[in-house]
Amino acid sequence: MEVHSSLSALFPIQSQLDYALEDATSEQDKENLVYQYLKKIDDRKEDLKVPDFEKGLEWLNTEQPLSLEKELSGKVVVLDFFTYCCINCMHLLPDLHQLEQRHSVKDGLVVVGVHSAKFPNEKVLQNVESAVLRYDITHPVVNDSEARLWQELEVACWPTLVILGPRGNLLFSLVGEGHRDRLFLFTAAALRHYGQTGELKSGDIGIRLYRDSFPPSLLSFPGKVALDRSGESLVIADTGHHRVLVVSISGRVIHSIGGPGSGRRDGDLSEALFNSPQGVAKKGDTVYVADTENHLIRKIDLAEGRPISSPWDLALGTAGAEEDNVLWIAMAGTHQIWALFLEDGKLPKGGEFKKGTCVRFVGSGNEENRNNAYPHKAGLAQPSGLSVAPLEPWTCLFVADSESSTIRTVSLKDGAVKHLVGGERDPLNLFAFGDMDGVGINAKLQHPLGVAWNPHRGLLYVADSYNHKIKVVDPKSKQCDVLAGSGVAGNVLGPGFEQATFNEPGGLCVGESGKVLYIADTNNHHIKTLDLETRTVSLLPVTVEDVLDAAAPAPRKIPKLPKSAARVGLPALAVSPGQTLRMELCLSLPEGTKLTQDAPSFWALSSEGNPWLLEGQSTSGDIVDLSQPLTVSATVPPTAQSPDPTLTADVWVYFCSAGDGACMMRAVSFQVPLLISPAPKDGPVKVTMSHTF
Repeated sequence: MEVHSSLSALFPIQSQLDYALEDATSEQDKENLVYQYLKKIDDRKEDLKVPDFEKGLEWLNTEQPLSLEKELSGKVVVLDFFTYCCINCMHLLPDLHQLEQRHSVKDGLVVVGVHSAKFPNEKVLQNVESAVLRYDITHPVVNDSEARLWQELEVACWPTLVILGPRGNLLFSLVGEGHRDRLFLFTAAALRHYGQTGELKSGDIGIRLYRDSFPPSLLSFPGKVALDRSGESLVIADTGHHRVLVVSISGRVIHSIGGPGSGRRDGDLSEALFNSPQGVAKKGDTVYVADTENHLIRKIDLAEGRPISSPWDLALGTAGAEEDNVLWIAMAGTHQIWALFLEDGKLPKGGEFKKGTCVRFVGSGNEENRNNAYPHKAGLAQPSGLSVAPLEPWTCLFVADSESSTIRTVSLKDGAVKHLVGGERDPLNLFAFGDMDGVGINAKLQHPLGVAWNPHRGLLYVADSYNHKIKVVDPKSKQCDVLAGSGVAGNVLGPGFEQATFNEPGGLCVGESGKVLYIADTNNHHIKTLDLETRTVSLLPVTVEDVLDAAAPAPRKIPKLPKSAARVGLPALAVSPGQTLRMELCLSLPEGTKLTQDAPSFWALSSEGNPWLLEGQSTSGDIVDLSQPLTVSATVPPTAQSPDPTLTADVWVYFCSAGDGACMMRAVSFQVPLLISPAPKDGPVKVTMSHTF
């Protein structure tokens, strides 16, 4: 019988390497240490062999199930043990994406997501499929619903990365997030080492992306919805499309900001980019956005069409709530609630703060279900939804504390954190979830993501996301009951509340003087309306005619640059991470010619060998007028993967002679070497690109 190993056998060996790396002073020293470590591991590779994936498991993004002994043999394999409710697991995805850009399957690297569920709802394949789409996961994912491999390897927490050698043996383990440098170091060293020993195989593994079979929809995983104070419009976080929509109560889109791709860019409303926005709050003509994966609070000025500003670099949660002079922020990643002062103000049990100050209000930072009269000693667990009850006798924030499956209250008088419904008394037990009506602690929820206070009825509504239900709580009696939803994931409207079905609803808000609920039915890609008077459910018919702000266009197919294209080399440009480049294209046509209307001219940006430079940004656009310079913008990512990439701007121009009507195409390619320095620089960098055809 074959004996398999676990992480407990690896830890004593790797700990020696970890300590040595802490003392290493140069990258070369670190590489040498890892190389020596791998040779030591090779002597024990049979002792460190891990079990294969169980047969019969469900796989995504592959043509067939994968095996460590077959398709993955001869590969360096990174196993990502994750569960999609865990925000720390989601924080790891950009690191894995960058890793896959550096090293392909043909290079010998394969990343496999091993989905090991915490909640029962997360074991269902359809819900894992939705998560793969929502978070744009493109590597293979196996739904290990009973966490067999997790148990075999003695994995202890989410997320955990386990790196395997080409014979299916343990090499390294990384627990938690924030280990990108070690991840890149370990994988690069392993690929180089096993490439030299001849153990790597370059064969394909049969990738077939699940997203390619998914039909397009007007909304994509809408996470949150908020009503403005006038009651005349809704703000929708269209999370999967990386955009924010402002719609009328009838569903007509008034503004569309961002999308369809992800990115991080300020600018006019038609130029801005977001990355998985969640919480939204509207005050007058200003919309505040929790730009979750960019870890920013963004501000949109609808009245003036002014550029979006992102002055606060924070780890955002999935919801924000606004009252007068302060914006409350659910910081899911740090298990806290923060306050951003829109005007001067004061916190309970805190000092006075100036406009623009962002401070911690509640939470020790420990992931707990701990209530306390002192707000900084209380422990939250991934707070994901907020709603304000500003008037007596409540004067509190209601908090959907998702990982503890509880609803909590935070007093706006003294900051005291108290339990309302769900969970249990042990502050360290984050597994007290279920689906049960009841009073206080006897009621059970499963990963609630949203709350909405109805001041007209004195009731709190809860998006009990993983139970696929909307529940209602009376804060006086602490009674919690099902309002709508059968508990089965689906997309049925009725005929009544009890027969309606939802699929992981993530957000909700109250409208029409407390008579209506608007629900962000996330995995169904809909906004639904619940009429509390007639107890009926309907779809909000979102329509896109006459949108004031056009969303970013889909990427065009870029043709190959002709051999006759002019090449223009420009001087090297010093820039810093996060800085914006503004390229002024000054192009002149031959005398007596004009642009051809039927063959649209266009520009395209690229950076050979450095796709990270332009990831999530608009990389092409039309040219319709050359009478004045055309400005094209790009932003250097916050983290540079190379200090000296080259940015290329290619231009294709179609023009005709005004006399004989003869038409032709000409092209030019501008190349700008970038010198990225960590020293911050203020303002955008301008570069002029001139050419006469």
